[in-house]
Amino acid sequence: MTAGFGTWDYVVFISYAILILGVGLWVSRDKKGHQKNAEDYFLASKSLPWWAIGASLIAANISAEQFIGMSGSGFASGLAIASYEWMAAITLIIVGKYFLPIFIEKGLYTIPEFVEKRYSTNLKTILAVFWIALYVFVNLTTVLYLGSLALNTILGIPLIYGVIGLALFAAAYSLYGGLSAVAWTDVIQVIFLVLGGLVTTYLALNTVSGGEGFISGLTTVFEEVPERFEMILDKSNPEYKNLPGIGVLVGGMWVANLYYWGFNQYIIQRTLAAKSLKEAQKGILFAAVLKLIIPLIVVIPGIAAYVMINDPEIMARLGDVAARNLPSLEQADKAYPWLLQFLPTGLKGLAFAALAAAIVSSLASMLNSTSTIFTMDIYKQYINKTASDKATVNTGRISAFVALVIACIVAPLLGNLDQAFQFIQEYTGIVSPGILAVFLLGLFWKKTTNKAAIIGALASIPIAMYFKVAPKGWSTSPFFVDVPFMDQMGLTLLLTMLVIAIFSYIQHKGADDEKGIPITKQLFKTSPLFNIGSFAVMIILTVLYALFW
Repeated sequence: MTAGFGTWDYVVFISYAILILGVGLWVSRDKKGHQKNAEDYFLASKSLPWWAIGASLIAANISAEQFIGMSGSGFASGLAIASYEWMAAITLIIVGKYFLPIFIEKGLYTIPEFVEKRYSTNLKTILAVFWIALYVFVNLTTVLYLGSLALNTILGIPLIYGVIGLALFAAAYSLYGGLSAVAWTDVIQVIFLVLGGLVTTYLALNTVSGGEGFISGLTTVFEEVPERFEMILDKSNPEYKNLPGIGVLVGGMWVANLYYWGFNQYIIQRTLAAKSLKEAQKGILFAAVLKLIIPLIVVIPGIAAYVMINDPEIMARLGDVAARNLPSLEQADKAYPWLLQFLPTGLKGLAFAALAAAIVSSLASMLNSTSTIFTMDIYKQYINKTASDKATVNTGRISAFVALVIACIVAPLLGNLDQAFQFIQEYTGIVSPGILAVFLLGLFWKKTTNKAAIIGALASIPIAMYFKVAPKGWSTSPFFVDVPFMDQMGLTLLLTMLVIAIFSYIQHKGADDEKGIPITKQLFKTSPLFNIGSFAVMIILTVLYALFW
């Protein structure tokens, strides 16, 4: 057993890289006699079928923060972190049934564009600038940092070289080809992602069981650490602050998921590029089904790693390699890269290709969406209103490149993040409740006004910060409560919606806003396939929560 790569690992990984770059560049080529226009570059010519949409949604979502960050949270707290994945399945169904019909009917390129149509250009610009900053300084930088951390742990590649290498790989096809290149390569990325992830899970569980196989390993892990298979944590659990018991099911988790899956440009952009609404809804359903199995490849390995390092017999069997880059509760994010050391030659290359697929596909998606928002909502709005298709596409490429350079500079500065997945959720959670309130009321309450939405969006930040910095331990006062961040998100959402409702009423005295969206029963009518599939997903989730409550 060796910690580094063998010849076959390099063969597998290089073959993967050549395949992705080849497909990405082939899809990116200009058709004879046709030059890329904005719809081609930013919405893949509105030609994506359901299976490409579903695969691309998962590839864009599953990144280093899941493989590394969520495995780290699995190591530290157990299966409870899987609620982010399983509840996302229900959220996807809600988005497909209630949000997509409105978005697609309005022919959107970007989520900020919806804000302009429903509210005003001013609010659209505020949110567009916010999203660009979030993608560049939080999403892109974190994915680059965690990806380069894996390269450093497994291959000893210095952090800065890993950051630059991953950035160049993602840029090689996504900057030229746009969403079409990103989405079609994502179909291949998902195959590597799932297959490589399952290989790692199988071999980790097989090691735990002493070679007795997957089921035996899963049984052993469950028997060794039954407390790490509790989905609903009680207050005595150290991780309760991150996953506050029943509040996960009825509280702030909904804020995180609805915001992410419903109003996140780099996620929703795939569905806007669908051939039709029904095709987009089938793609959403396919992604929801895939979400059910994701914890198996991103959470279970972390739990298996926890069992392995606490079993002297297993550690002795693994030899000297086991002492390298050992994960701990303080450095839980080392769990997944640590496991990859023990894979046999060839399979290690496959598993690493899966990790690279997750990282690169997310980077490409974030770059494409950052450039889409900048180009369509900033450049065409304020800099060049009459920009030609050629100028628009070139601006998209340049803005993506600039975003990538900034992220490469910032990524190495992140340093010793522990449980990066939780870090991302917590700090995104300061702003997401306010934005979600603006969108939910804008979609479904015709009385919501632009002025009230702006006041609510701005007020949500001090509301969220109040819960974060309020004096701790003053529990005798109802105004100073030390609550988990997920509960903070739920409370911030409710208070922001109340602020928007009050100011909307004051402004219009209960009358409908002129830009209110007319809601009809026909608008939300879905196909029998979507209805049956959605019902099946909900039944499976009910069974899973009943088993692991």
